[in-house]
This record gives sequence, structure tokens and C-alpha cells, in this order.
Amino acid sequence: MAEPEVRVVHVFVYGTLTDPDRVDEVLAARTWSFVGDATLRGLRRVDGRYPTLAPGGEVDGRLLETDAVDALDAYEGVARGLYVRVDVPTAGFEDGTAAVYVGDPDRLDVTESVAWPGDDDLGARVRRYVDANDVSIVPR
Repeated sequence: MAEPEVRVVHVFVYGTLTDPDRVDEVLAARTWSFVGDATLRGLRRVDGRYPTLAPGGEVDGRLLETDAVDALDAYEGVARGLYVRVDVPTAGFEDGTAAVYVGDPDRLDVTESVAWPGDDDLGARVRRYVDANDVSIVPR
């Protein structure tokens, strides 16, 4: 029986996961590396109980490469609805997209008003915004 294919993904990180010690802790013995410093254009960081993103502006971070997106989803609380994972186009990196975690501003008690256009779930609103607004990740 053939081994299942391992899917390596890029993830733009802008908060606690920019710290290599934290990544080691979250991903345990899983394989990961930082591809390089990056800037996410079209979204900005807002702070609350945990950092998240809001429409407009830009934020600096790092591009993480790993095969352990399941562990990152668990850390970010995707199943609990704390964060959603969306794909954002990249320019200047290999695969053309990277995952980005965007937190629910209401559940994270952010310090400023954040409005994602639309009435449907957060993931759909963020994806629609990314698709319509030239949001991208570039090397820094």
C-alpha cells in the first residue's frame, strides 16, 4: 500500500507563530521552516485577546512552510470558530498561495471596530474580501 502524500503548505504568520520556539511547541516534532520575511498587503493587524486581521493596510510577518496544517488549525481554534483559514495569493514565492488565519473580531475582543463586508459566515466574508481587493503576500 502506498504512503499517503504529504502536502506541504505555506502559512503567513503575524503573531505568536513568528517565534521559532512557539512553532516548535505547536508543531511538536513535525517538519517546518521559515521561508522568509513577508508582508501581507490589503489586511492589517488588530489586537485583542489574540491578534487578528482587518480589511485595509498591511502587516509584516513570516512565511512558514510545513506539512502540519492540522496542528496549526488546532492551535488557532478553527474547529471552535475562533479563527478561519483562507488562502491568499503570493508574489515572489513558489506555490502562488499561502494560508492566513483570520480571527473572529467579536470573539477576540479586538480593540477597534472591524467590519468584514456581507452577512454570511466569517470565512466567506474574508474570502470574498481577499478575492475582490488585491490582497497578497510579498517578500520583505
